[in-house]
Amino acid sequence: MSFFDPVKGFWVTLRQMFKPKVTTQYPEEKRSKPQRFHGRHVLNRYPDGMEKCIGCELCAGVCPARCIYVRGEDNPPDDPVSPGERYGFIYEINMLRCIFCGLCVEACPTEAITMTQLFEMSVSDRQDAIYTRDELLMNPDGTVPHPQPESPLIDLGELRIADGWMRATAPSGRASYEGTPGWTPTAGIGLRPAERGQKKPTVDSPPSTAAEASRHSDLAGDSGLGTGASAEPEGEAN
Repeated sequence: MSFFDPVKGFWVTLRQMFKPKVTTQYPEEKRSKPQRFHGRHVLNRYPDGMEKCIGCELCAGVCPARCIYVRGEDNPPDDPVSPGERYGFIYEINMLRCIFCGLCVEACPTEAITMTQLFEMSVSDRQDAIYTRDELLMNPDGTVPHPQPESPLIDLGELRIADGWMRATAPSGRASYEGTPGWTPTAGIGLRPAERGQKKPTVDSPPSTAAEASRHSDLAGDSGLGTGASAEPEGEAN
């Protein structure tokens, strides 16, 4: 082995030492999170303070990691907790098992559970990673409890930001509904704005290929277009 062999092996490393640094100085510098960032969960309320969760347990059923445990109970007739017949009497999420896939958000029929942009929530005790209703359910004024206090690592304001998927105005690709909110208001926040970048097109461009033309025809048949039915949401028809 010659003297230059080690130099050749470290050439890539040595060459990078003299280039501008691209490392983000975390936590002093934090990157801007995408709209559909999957952070910790929140159980939402309606503006009147009632809980959105109806205890249907769909979130627990769809969870691939089996990290959600829900038990529903009948609403007290004299003091209902939610608008439905039942509410989430027990709600637990094991954050150590959660893979933050967001399937629970998609499965929820009442937008009760959403994912926020907060992800700094390390714990020293495994039991503290099991979030119950006490940590998940927002207060009637819209604030969200969190086990750890606010710090340079924890921005509690991120708990009020719902992920973009819940605010997508055309999640199935129906352009006619872009820009039209299809979700309910939330306590302390009101009606959340639509996901940025979702705009209703002003001019429909013609299909460029025969395959696209066939697909457009199939979509029109499924939605009633061309048969006298309108796909425009109420209030947007010219």
